[in-house]
Amino acid sequence: MTRQSNSSQQVIPSPCLRKCCLDEKDVCLGCYRRLDEITGWSAMDDTAKLQTLERCQQRRQLRLAQKRKTK
Repeated sequence: MTRQSNSSQQVIPSPCLRKCCLDEKDVCLGCYRRLDEITGWSAMDDTAKLQTLERCQQRRQLRLAQKRKTK
C-alpha cells in the first residue's frame, strides 16, 4: 500500500493579521475579508480561498485609493 505524503500539499493560510475591526460593510480593516468570508474560511476549498484572497486584495487597493482621494 502506498501512502501519499501531506508534506507535498500546500496549505493556504488565513490572511488574518489579528487586527480585526469591521467597517460599516462588515469588511475587516486588517485582512479585508467580509464577515462571511472570515467565518467560512475553514470550510472553503483551495479555489474558494484563492478567490477570497484576490477579492481581499481588490478591496485593499480600493480602500487605499479612496484614502488618497480624501487627502
